[in-house]
Amino acid sequence: MVATMGGGLIAIGGTVLADRLRTRQEHRRGLQARRREVYTEFIAAAGAAHTELRRLAQHPAGAADLEEASRLALTDARVYEVRERLFLDASAVIAGAGQTMFERLRALRSTVAAGAGLTTPAFHDVYHPYLEAVWAYREAVREELEGRALTPGDFGWSAWDGRERCAHCRERGVDTASARP
Repeated sequence: MVATMGGGLIAIGGTVLADRLRTRQEHRRGLQARRREVYTEFIAAAGAAHTELRRLAQHPAGAADLEEASRLALTDARVYEVRERLFLDASAVIAGAGQTMFERLRALRSTVAAGAGLTTPAFHDVYHPYLEAVWAYREAVREELEGRALTPGDFGWSAWDGRERCAHCRERGVDTASARP
């Protein structure tokens, strides 16, 4: 009888342990899936806002109120909403990279709202740091999800900010190696 009870307790203990391990693994997989989804959704929302901001900067006279139009670029792209989800599910590293990207996107928005055109130095002074932040975010996400981050060299570039490939910055004489005018 003692042996039967002991065997029963061992069987129950093993079942409980196996169930807890399975539940933990499912939780990890679910978190990983949620993170992948929100990481992608955040960069896509920022990309949509970025595209609209570039359009506004290319044709500033086309908007009756650049301040309002630039604010709507971020709102309509759902950047604020997705950023909140990012803060809930992201690791600290990704949340930090996402916040930096968000701050630089807002700086771009402010510059466009002030009337800076696509080819102006004011636009490029905030645009290239934004690009650098986008790539830093991508790099951090890949490092977390895949274990291998991208580097500028993977694309034949020397830096993420895009200045070396920017005709406007080259025309202005911006030092593309150090990204300083």
